[in-house]
Amino acid sequence: MSIFDLSGRIAVVTGASRGIGLAIASGLRDSGAIVIGIARSSGLKDIGYQYRICDVTNPILFKKNIEEIYSDYGHIDILVNAAGITMPSGLNEKPSLLFQDTIQTNLTAVFECCSAVFPFMRMGGFGSIINVSSIGAMFGFPGNPAYIASKGGVSALTRALAIDYGVSGVRVNNLVPGYIRTSMTQKSFDNPHLRAAREGRTILGRFGEANELAGAAIFLSSDASSYITGIDLVVDGGWKAKGL
Repeated sequence: MSIFDLSGRIAVVTGASRGIGLAIASGLRDSGAIVIGIARSSGLKDIGYQYRICDVTNPILFKKNIEEIYSDYGHIDILVNAAGITMPSGLNEKPSLLFQDTIQTNLTAVFECCSAVFPFMRMGGFGSIINVSSIGAMFGFPGNPAYIASKGGVSALTRALAIDYGVSGVRVNNLVPGYIRTSMTQKSFDNPHLRAAREGRTILGRFGEANELAGAAIFLSSDASSYITGIDLVVDGGWKAKGL
């Protein structure tokens, strides 16, 4: 349907080398967008879209990449902030440093990326920013306060930027995954007890797959969501909705 068509739109996706970022970048590409993926990983081959190596925690280098993309195409329409890390507190003997590193990557870098891209976005309803948050922003989860705090911050940041950018016609929304099977959650998926506990919290009774987030990202990027900004679009298999 033409309402979901992204042909001619320029999309920048961070964290695009694997997991959720890779799935979203591929989905936007399949819907017609010209996709430029940005991530730290090197040596990637045949991912199907342009790829630039850049650590999003380096705002100077990130901005340089954005300026080059703008120079190549004349505008940017879509930004997806999918880059993120998780480091459970038990893995580090210096929890304060872990907390700072997680906030830097998951929250501060999201703000810096939005700030860098916004001046180059097409205004008047074309621009769409999607920040990948987590159901951890809505609930308390044990053993990982840095990740939970960072994603809660992303959720609040999105609402604030939706107001600030809305006067220019740029929309800002949260994409909120539940438990999606990626390298970040593989340990839980492979542990029968942990997997059963997590799947039991959902209505659909299973982990999600990364490509199941692509449709939601396409929706938030396209004209189909032209009157939507500042929301949390939850893709969690029914975790949030389930009671007993």
